[in-house]
Amino acid sequence: MEINVLIDSEFEDCLDASELQSTAEQVVTAAEVSSNVELGLFITSQGKIRELNRTYRGIDEPTDVLSFSLLPATREEEGVDTPFVTAPDGVLHLGEVIISYPQAVAQALEHKHSIFREITILIIHGVLHLMGYDHEEPEEACQMSAREAEILSRVEVGA
Repeated sequence: MEINVLIDSEFEDCLDASELQSTAEQVVTAAEVSSNVELGLFITSQGKIRELNRTYRGIDEPTDVLSFSLLPATREEEGVDTPFVTAPDGVLHLGEVIISYPQAVAQALEHKHSIFREITILIIHGVLHLMGYDHEEPEEACQMSAREAEILSRVEVGA
């Protein structure tokens, strides 16, 4: 399993990349994704996530988490008709999860739990999106919420 963690320089003193990597590995394992998987995790600012949200979703406002799937099934659902070629190394390239650190801080305060717990919840949410889960319809939202709770119960939340 390969988890690539990138933290914007302004937040490097706030987070431990190895702890984020360990948490993301636990999430991927609990979500029962292949053990031969690659995932990118990027912690960034409100401005950067707003820019990405505007560019790729047409929504000009910040958000807490964005997911960019590299799985062929989810890319087809998004109207991308050219699936990625399966990597010769057999690694499942899941995609990228991008989290707004300032939004995670605000939500942690709102929910009265640690920032790291909030980031863990956002990693879970992002990974489920990469796996094709959605929450646009009420039934989908219930399924996704239940799966999030199940995975969170199986992940050791540090800090």
